[in-house]
Amino acid sequence: MLDEATFRNECDRALESLKQALIAAEDDSAGFEFEDNNGVMNIMFEDGSSKFVVTPNTPVRQIWISAQTTSFKLDWDEAAGAFVFPKTGEALMQLIQRLLREHLNDPSITLG
Repeated sequence: MLDEATFRNECDRALESLKQALIAAEDDSAGFEFEDNNGVMNIMFEDGSSKFVVTPNTPVRQIWISAQTTSFKLDWDEAAGAFVFPKTGEALMQLIQRLLREHLNDPSITLG
């Protein structure tokens, strides 16, 4: 398990990359709005259907995503140099991109 300082550094880096990718995709009118509230990321859909929430969970050294009535818990993968969802092997950015595409039924959404 990562020590807390390393987790915070890697988590901050990963979430900042995600934030920039979401801002760029939002500008392309992808059907959602992005909001960052003190490290808690909210992706709200224009149709009001639901929202995705992305948060760091420091005590367990994971990034948690609540989306599509499911909780996704991503672990740090040293070999990949990324936070990865163990069930599918998807990195944070890949997972969010897939979830957005599925939710909005829009395969053209691209993150980073």
